[in-house]
Amino acid sequence: MGKKIAIAFGAILLLLAIVAIALPYLLKSRGFHPDVEGEQFNLEGKKALIVSTSHNVLNRPGETTGQATGVFASEMTIPYYEFLDANMEVDIASIQGGKVPIDPQSFYYFLESKEDRRFEKDPVFQAKIDNSLPIAEVNLKDYDIVFFAGGWGAAYDMNSEVVSTKVSDAYYNSDVLLGSVCHGALAFTEAKDKNGEPLIKGRPMTGVTQKQIASFGIEYTPYHPEKELKKAGALYQASHEKPIDQFNTLTVIDAEKRFVTGQNQNSSHETAQLLMKTLQEKGR
Repeated sequence: MGKKIAIAFGAILLLLAIVAIALPYLLKSRGFHPDVEGEQFNLEGKKALIVSTSHNVLNRPGETTGQATGVFASEMTIPYYEFLDANMEVDIASIQGGKVPIDPQSFYYFLESKEDRRFEKDPVFQAKIDNSLPIAEVNLKDYDIVFFAGGWGAAYDMNSEVVSTKVSDAYYNSDVLLGSVCHGALAFTEAKDKNGEPLIKGRPMTGVTQKQIASFGIEYTPYHPEKELKKAGALYQASHEKPIDQFNTLTVIDAEKRFVTGQNQNSSHETAQLLMKTLQEKGR
């Protein structure tokens, strides 16, 4: 009997090991962090800025403790390397400046992107993360592309007044291209036009869906992209091709070609690629 139990236990361990090894490949095959065969750009002399949250905990008003969070790593690392590999100069900013909080779940072995692993071996990028620029001290007009990364932390501070004001100023006083992925779209929801109306009113845009947020069982975050984009009058779009929203992806550009937004973590490559393609086409 003891030998049979040992054999059965060994078989269970083997099965668990096979599942653990296969899990990253299974998720990718379903659409999570898809590999994108994009164009090779040479944008030497151009500059990109990636803006991250500074909020590091999932908490309710009045609370200071909770589950650790921040930017979802791939929503920062993927655009960073897309821009860097196109010979762009890339800076990192955050709402408060200093060390950027990264959601620890980003580095679960089955969720990591290849860009996350590249980041873990990149001291230059790591130094930028440890010493991000405070957004209040950054002039967005100095950049050709400004990209707002997502993650749960962005639900707390990405639509801050300083960000909204800078977005409006950059839109009216420069040709900078503005991009986002997932919760990063909140950077646009409070920006105003010259008449005090929402700047993004009537523009097609996307961000993480309510369905995807609900699927994670997160009980509270103050701002949700789908709700806030619709509230601001944007023409919200999202892919529902697959029944599980974590595996969907969509990238949207407005008619004026000033805003490029991605639905979720799976959209980071395509969003960065479309921003660079648009920049190249504009001949700037």
